[in-house]
Amino acid sequence: MSSNIPLIKGILKDFFLFSHLDEEKLNSLVSISSLVEYKKESILFFEGEEPKSLIILIDGILKVYKTDLKGNKVILHRFYPVDLIAELVNIEHMNYPASGEFETDGKAILINYKEFEKKFLKDPEVSFAFIKSLSKKIKYLENVIATNLVMNSTARVAKFICEHGHEISKLKKSMIAADLNMAPETLSRILKKLSTLKLIEREKDEIIILDKEGLTTFYL
Repeated sequence: MSSNIPLIKGILKDFFLFSHLDEEKLNSLVSISSLVEYKKESILFFEGEEPKSLIILIDGILKVYKTDLKGNKVILHRFYPVDLIAELVNIEHMNYPASGEFETDGKAILINYKEFEKKFLKDPEVSFAFIKSLSKKIKYLENVIATNLVMNSTARVAKFICEHGHEISKLKKSMIAADLNMAPETLSRILKKLSTLKLIEREKDEIIILDKEGLTTFYL
């Protein structure tokens, strides 16, 4: 733990939730925090589990999913660093409504929530930052609902590429297809069409945007 203190402190100091904390409060926060490394396919939390930590993802890709009656994983969201994970369950003192699994090796800072709530949540700036974070996730959910109800398959792929261009190289086609709730074959067909139209270029698993404005015409 001691060797990680400078690293944890630096990350927390730069994180939007805690950037205003003075040295004393920051040191107090570090004292209730730990940095944990995870291997690919490690479970960060299970659906129904009681949360004990405020989680900040600092490395890797985390997928949050629910399991249907047939045992299939229905992906709700993917998180990329640096981000606050499932903070609503902490605030509401509820169990996790879904599971979180690393799709790559990753790292997270775990903050003892009981101590955090006692020492920091009364800070107006921290509380306001929590509200902003929750608001961002609500907007994401609204976007997911609108995308799946209104847009056709090509529009959904074009929008995904525009919004996740810097992350595309980290994602397998099967992961993108699962996010977009479509078959991998359908995704491949649409990518080929967008490539033929010279809106994108494909190099192995990488998707390079050639004409972002052209892509946006499919969904705006």
